[in-house]
Amino acid sequence: MSDTTSPGQIPPTIARVLSRFQAMEREEKMQALVHYSKKLEPLPERFREVERGSFSVPECQTRVDLFPEHHDGKMHFYADLNIRQSPTIAAFLSILFSAINDQPPETTLAIPNDFVQQLMEGIGLSGREVGLNAMVGRIKRYAQQAAQEAAAG
Repeated sequence: MSDTTSPGQIPPTIARVLSRFQAMEREEKMQALVHYSKKLEPLPERFREVERGSFSVPECQTRVDLFPEHHDGKMHFYADLNIRQSPTIAAFLSILFSAINDQPPETTLAIPNDFVQQLMEGIGLSGREVGLNAMVGRIKRYAQQAAQEAAAG
């Protein structure tokens, strides 16, 4: 299976994540979230001294900074947050990044609008959806900017 996407189609990397989580019962999802929260890639040292204002997601209850990189036609995202205080956010980002990191911007742009709802369905964390959707929106904006820069350059 190729990881290329035609318009309107969910990329295979994202479809796999959604189908895996939709097949789980609530308890399995909770265990998976704990597992994924420990897998969030640490923030590289090069981002530690960067001014955080433009990378922060103010809609999220938890302090989260999202950092994009775009090299050789592929996107890679990093997040900085307190994983111990916000394991659900760390898990969500770890899951999301597993589907979109090292993929072209088009993969990120193809994240369905109801991705958060589909992934978190049945867990009982609806209070987090505003912040989670804001993070997805921010990541999509970074991908849109990278795609525009690539098309112009």
